[in-house]
Amino acid sequence: MKLVRWFAPALPVVLTATAALTVLVAPTAAVATPAVNVDSVVINQATVDGIDYITRRITIAPGGSTGWHYHDGRVFGIVREGTLTRTMTDCKDVVDPAGTPVTEGAGPDHAHNGRNLGPVPVVLWVDYIQPTGTPLSVDVPPPPGCPI
Repeated sequence: MKLVRWFAPALPVVLTATAALTVLVAPTAAVATPAVNVDSVVINQATVDGIDYITRRITIAPGGSTGWHYHDGRVFGIVREGTLTRTMTDCKDVVDPAGTPVTEGAGPDHAHNGRNLGPVPVVLWVDYIQPTGTPLSVDVPPPPGCPI
């Protein structure tokens, strides 16, 4: 993979009164919610015929959250410890206790936020099956009215 770094030299910026007012009253764009208190470790990874097969152990600390996101590929997993609460795009919660298999559909219509509302860490083992080079998740803003 080629790493490209972009930079721009610092330039003085002069705002006119109109430009400054536009900045102050313009609506802000929706912002994705970042993951909080989440750790992941790749357990195994292989690529076969242009498809990545990745297994990760994901740990969400009490009070932690994955942030709103979706996956471009298929995701299968199991809740190994704790209780995972997933809020889906319809703002409804799906509660998955330890031992529950989890699967998530691909694409933006399947955005969700995984949270640990319990007192112990949530530990997941998750398998991703997707085209080579595709990000494991794509961050998105929460749907209107859904909890962050």
